[in-house]
Amino acid sequence: MGRIFLVRHGQTTWNKEEVFRGTLDIPLNDFGRKQAQEVGNKLKSLSLNDPLLISSPLGRALETAEIAGKAIFGKQVSIEQNFTDINFGEWQGKAKTEIEKLYPGLYRKWLTDPATIIFPGGESLEKVAARAKGTLYRLARDCKDHDLVIVSHRVVNKVLLCCLLGAGLNPFWKIKQDTACINILEYDGLSFFICVLNDTCHLLPFEQGDTTDF
Repeated sequence: MGRIFLVRHGQTTWNKEEVFRGTLDIPLNDFGRKQAQEVGNKLKSLSLNDPLLISSPLGRALETAEIAGKAIFGKQVSIEQNFTDINFGEWQGKAKTEIEKLYPGLYRKWLTDPATIIFPGGESLEKVAARAKGTLYRLARDCKDHDLVIVSHRVVNKVLLCCLLGAGLNPFWKIKQDTACINILEYDGLSFFICVLNDTCHLLPFEQGDTTDF
């Protein structure tokens, strides 16, 4: 079985401030860089099999992958556009509190029926799932002799995990993806198995509860 390590990027200032990021290119903060280093240390301890490192093109994911990659094996990071974050459209760059006031009905629907939402000027979860799921299956098939490390985003990881569970997209809020978490999947050539979900134990030495799922 090939293993896939699905990682969420480290923390940014906008994670702490609960600002919608989407396709806006927000860098890691200093704490996020420490998290990325610990991701790398954790993955190095797992004796990866000739690993390949793949990242969303957005800077917060790419920097996480690059920092972690140095700790693992020093290889270059490959960019995969289909793992980029969801396009939140008009919500991007706005704080959660502002969105609650500007789009009260749509925001409530986002919290209660996320699978039906198309963000104004942006994407739907269904569209994200289509591009990310197809790419995950392709990589798992084509790179079966390697362990894969994929660094992406909260929304992308959540929709992938929902799809692999065969649960549809409405359980989106029932899956946590804290910053710099690691999920471990196995692929047997036909199906995926979720072995580890939202692991942040590698962050405990310096964490102090600062891995918000936003």
